Amino acid sequence: MTNQNTEVPEIREPLPQGNRTPLIAGNWKMNLDHLQAIALVQKLAWGLKDVRHDFSEAEVAVFPPFTDLRSVQTLLAADKLSLTLGAQDVSPHESGAYTGDISAAMLAKLDVRYALVGHSERRHGHSESDDTVGLKARAAHAAGIVPMICVGETAEDLEQHGAAAIPIAQLTAALAHLPQDAEFVVAYEPVWAIGSGQAATPEQAEEVARALREHLRELRGDDRAVAIRVLYGGSVASQNIAGFMRQPNIDGALIGGASLKVDEFTRIIQFKKHVTAG
Repeated sequence: MTNQNTEVPEIREPLPQGNRTPLIAGNWKMNLDHLQAIALVQKLAWGLKDVRHDFSEAEVAVFPPFTDLRSVQTLLAADKLSLTLGAQDVSPHESGAYTGDISAAMLAKLDVRYALVGHSERRHGHSESDDTVGLKARAAHAAGIVPMICVGETAEDLEQHGAAAIPIAQLTAALAHLPQDAEFVVAYEPVWAIGSGQAATPEQAEEVARALREHLRELRGDDRAVAIRVLYGGSVASQNIAGFMRQPNIDGALIGGASLKVDEFTRIIQFKKHVTAG
């Protein structure tokens, strides 16, 4: 259970901005079979080519269901596409009698770069504890996969504990299982905003992202705090992405349903055009 007494760190002298490459990640959740996955990735790749997307300026990752990973990996490799592959979950176990689990080693063989751990739908729908999330993050790291650690508060948490206390406690618990030099990504997703159509304001998201980065500073030092990417997720759309990406501590977005709509996802990925114009 999350430690609800974790204090929000004091804001000290601001960290330098750093040179973090933005990451736009699409979590497909339990949608699309392997044939539909191939069609979506092809269309997305064509769309990004048409708009001359520069992947060095914004990384793009897709997180298909397990059953689609091999098909998508084959397509990415055969067509030399610059999209990055992610998995929606990972087992905390290396191998053995764990029916239905998928190990990090199996995912690594499919060129999976990222694995979601601690998504609110796993925490609440599957009763995953902070300890389980940490063990999954450790398993991913041990296989050379970057864990994307999801943190976020419910509306009740927000009312009882404030804006950042629960996400900070969840992050602390997960990082207890990772070595000091481990690479990871943090995805802040307020549970009250996921799929609701009611996103946090950019200012609300920035407040939590800044607090998380300050906590990373306490746990891992300035250099790691500057380097780690913090994403926002929760009802992100092409109409509001620019506002989030203007914030100094938000380095990208974890997109749910909108990532299944190629035209909309492409517009979100092209956030820099909106930021420049805004």
